[in-house]
Amino acid sequence: MADNFDLFGDTVPNHFGGRGRPPHVPTNENRNKVKMLLALGWENERIANALSITPPTLKKHYFREMKFRDEMRDRLESRYAMIVWMGVEERSGAAFKEFRRIIDHSAAENADGRVRGRGAPKAPKPPKLGKKEERKLAAESVGGKFSPPAPPKLIVDNNR
Repeated sequence: MADNFDLFGDTVPNHFGGRGRPPHVPTNENRNKVKMLLALGWENERIANALSITPPTLKKHYFREMKFRDEMRDRLESRYAMIVWMGVEERSGAAFKEFRRIIDHSAAENADGRVRGRGAPKAPKPPKLGKKEERKLAAESVGGKFSPPAPPKLIVDNNR
């Protein structure tokens, strides 16, 4: 492989200029880029567009990174926290401030998880009735002198 690079920094294979399209060569930089974009929640097509490749080529060359799509966000956040922590160890004021923000955010997430399941579930409210439904129910429950008459009692005896 040559040390030639194209305009976007991708390596150019030795047989460039031959027949057919040159194969995609995955680099460590591209692997890290895929990991970062997965952590940001990008879809496969969008990641492939960022690398100037097709989605099948993305799946072919970066399947190891794609397997861990769900944990990439956690890995990115932990890496970020470690970088900030190194700044704290060097006594950087901005790093102290940022690390405090990370701690507060983490505490809020933990508290939210603990509180989320508390309390008895509330019973759903009965649906609010409109004017017509209220009047219909009131008419059915009328009693006294204005109540509708009882239906006739039917006696059927087939033995007579």
